[in-house]
Amino acid sequence: VDLVRYGLYITPREIYDPAATRAALLSALPTLSLAHLETALTGPHRVYYLAGGIDPAVKDRIHDMALAGVTFAEEPAREYPLGAVGNHIIGFADKGGRGLAGIEKALDSEIRDDPARGPVQLSLDLRVQGALQDELDAAAQHFGVIDAVGMVVNVHTGEVLGMASWPDDFNPNDPGKGNPAALINHAAATDYEPGSVFKVFTLAMGLDAGTTSVDARYDVHTPLMLPGQIIHDYDKGDTVLPLWEVFTHSSNIGAARMALQAGAANMEKYWHAFGLYKKAPSELVESARPLVPARMSENAVATMAFGHSISVTPLMIATGMSSILNGGVYRPLTFRKLQPGQAPAPGRRVIKPSTSRTMLNLMRLNATIGTGRKADVPGYRVGGKTGTATKLVNGHYSNGKLNLASFAAIFPADGPLDEDRYYVLIMMDEPHATPETGGFTTGGEVAAPIAGKVIGRIAPLLGVRRIAPTVTPDPKGPVDAAALTGRD
Repeated sequence: VDLVRYGLYITPREIYDPAATRAALLSALPTLSLAHLETALTGPHRVYYLAGGIDPAVKDRIHDMALAGVTFAEEPAREYPLGAVGNHIIGFADKGGRGLAGIEKALDSEIRDDPARGPVQLSLDLRVQGALQDELDAAAQHFGVIDAVGMVVNVHTGEVLGMASWPDDFNPNDPGKGNPAALINHAAATDYEPGSVFKVFTLAMGLDAGTTSVDARYDVHTPLMLPGQIIHDYDKGDTVLPLWEVFTHSSNIGAARMALQAGAANMEKYWHAFGLYKKAPSELVESARPLVPARMSENAVATMAFGHSISVTPLMIATGMSSILNGGVYRPLTFRKLQPGQAPAPGRRVIKPSTSRTMLNLMRLNATIGTGRKADVPGYRVGGKTGTATKLVNGHYSNGKLNLASFAAIFPADGPLDEDRYYVLIMMDEPHATPETGGFTTGGEVAAPIAGKVIGRIAPLLGVRRIAPTVTPDPKGPVDAAALTGRD
């Protein structure tokens, strides 16, 4: 909101009693710098700017004192009544009301060019944003991370309902007093090697290109040997897995074999289609460009299949996955609210509807019998994919000591493809193990439960109907692969 505030000016040569003026001003503005006030009262310049942002009541009080040499000028003031809620989306402005970050900066010229247009309504749902920030803040402190990200997106409309970046301890009303590290919007401005959440892209590519199928089988019994590199699996007991089990076991070997089977040309085609080779096209100017391999070598194809050798922003991941989970249409995510009856941006088709349905089914399966079970909220038909990316330290991977734990969720995973469904992304950078994680810092142990807590809080607010589950899935029970395959 824009409020009227005042700047206070001193003309020293017009002041006939500096001591009385000093005492009067300090009584009205006790936080004034004594040194600055003394200079303004006795200095050699014609006029001094003493203070700004003075509200009308204080201005009137000083004005009524009838102090010679003391004058005021109206100045614009941007105020944020909810303080830190949504701070990284909304951003902040300078003392003159000019946007410096976030949507304030993104829409600054547009608003200034047409001041009569009225307020711009954002897609941000303050209820969702509050729950997301609350859960992310609690988890970030609990796991002792260096930074963290959370996002909530309506994949049907492309509207961003919530975006949180941690640390977030800055107040847009006075950003200069906050932690400088908290000013970074990690969701848009930080690139991460995301790990196995990328298997969503890999499976969608293979299924859509027709180079694999849900019941195709992959030998993951032995490590995959590549020039100068060996790809291992976390679970050493796996042997030969069908594609759906490559997904629920999160097999790096299986995903790498799948990508090599599809080939570099297909990977480049689909990675471009999913927007993974360019910065996310949202309103936020902070959006960073990805870091991609210089060439599509065999090693690059294999490792990108499970989210290594490429660094992207969470905003890019959310945009690309939304295109897979909304029926197959890529459209930029937006921070502008769609008005009632307004159609989403048309976008462009990147995968077939049947591929989208199959991916929704696979993600639902993973949240019931796979690595994403701790994100499942009974009744809301949650789907998802875990990610645990070992981090590079001095050019070498840290052998699991430092990682990025992620979970990409979708709910409800069932229902028509053209209906509203919601994507939740949680990323925790360098979490520390705790007793409840059993000493692990994986996406399934760290990030999935956070996503589940967020979903449990926001689903009722978004009007998602809760359906009592009729059958409790058996993680070791049989799976009908044919039933996972979508139909156009």
